[in-house]
Amino acid sequence: MIKIALVDDHRILRQSLGKLIEMFDDFEIVSESDNGFQFIRNFEKHPIPDIVLMDITMPVMDGLETSRWLNKNHRKVKILALSMLKGDPIIISMIRNGARGYILKDCDPSELKSALHDIYESGYYYNEYVTPRLTSKVLSSEIKALTSQEITFLRWACTDLTHKEIAIEMKLSPRTIDGYRDILMRKLNVSSRIGLAIYAVKTELVQLYSTK
Repeated sequence: MIKIALVDDHRILRQSLGKLIEMFDDFEIVSESDNGFQFIRNFEKHPIPDIVLMDITMPVMDGLETSRWLNKNHRKVKILALSMLKGDPIIISMIRNGARGYILKDCDPSELKSALHDIYESGYYYNEYVTPRLTSKVLSSEIKALTSQEITFLRWACTDLTHKEIAIEMKLSPRTIDGYRDILMRKLNVSSRIGLAIYAVKTELVQLYSTK
């Protein structure tokens, strides 16, 4: 059985998710927590999960902080971010801090099931924001086809800076930065900045968060 931990402060939603997931084949809920602090405090009291379904905005300790802790202490535990947020910066931050994908809270149950299976089996979940070609040979050839400036922009795209702020950092015009974005989306077959971030983490052009 694939072990799932739920971390979400909305108890009705969390309990409903738990019941839904246990209706799927091969899944079991091993723990439920209201926030990251409670999850960490009780971590060793439950079986270690294969996947943590993690809300982003929570009181006491949010999804970002909890993901950092997991990434530092239990990197084999995979994180699927769960949110009502659609904005790039917060989702990119989750990816930088260890999330392997994200889904919206109002997604179809079939998408949730697919996301959990994909993360467990392949390590990442790709939704409508990113449709990468995953073989190492293709990834390698794609990276080699990128210019140094495109790679630099790709790394900046994984931060919480706006495109205007990236332009300042790279000493280029906003129009040029928009051009890099459009070219990279076309080259890498993704449709959003989130897709660029997931690609950069997957290919290790950008390292996941770690503390010294």
